[in-house]
Amino acid sequence: MKLLSRDAEKTVFQMGKREKRQFLQVLGLYPRIPTAHYTISRDRSLPGFEESQRLLDEAIAELRAENQRRLKEFLAEPGRFSEGAGLIALAIPAASLEWLLQILNDVRVGSWVAVGSPMGSILGVLSAKTAPDIWAMEVAGYFEACLLEAITGENPHG
Repeated sequence: MKLLSRDAEKTVFQMGKREKRQFLQVLGLYPRIPTAHYTISRDRSLPGFEESQRLLDEAIAELRAENQRRLKEFLAEPGRFSEGAGLIALAIPAASLEWLLQILNDVRVGSWVAVGSPMGSILGVLSAKTAPDIWAMEVAGYFEACLLEAITGENPHG
């Protein structure tokens, strides 16, 4: 995915057909972080823990439902993807860049949690069972890096 242009209103990327397919596949995995991963505190003996945790769970469920609705609308928006000469332009409104980063980060982190939250090399947990999760983690990270580079103007790879 290559940055084509960026102004105050939108950022436009160029991608190939395979990249578009991967982008849509990764976004289709949202939400990925298990709800149980979010806790008010590790100390379950705190006063009001259960009620506070219930409220957090409800808030997360509402946020996820809203994000899924918004993601569906985002992808269906006319002009979001425009094709020509074998390449695809992806136009992202400025107001959606950080939100899209959050969606991609949820997929990346959720996939990392799914493979056991390994520290260090991911190769130690690579197997036929974990390969789809590792793929999702790496591809989501790639798209995150592309968006971050567009936002900051810095190449995170070097």
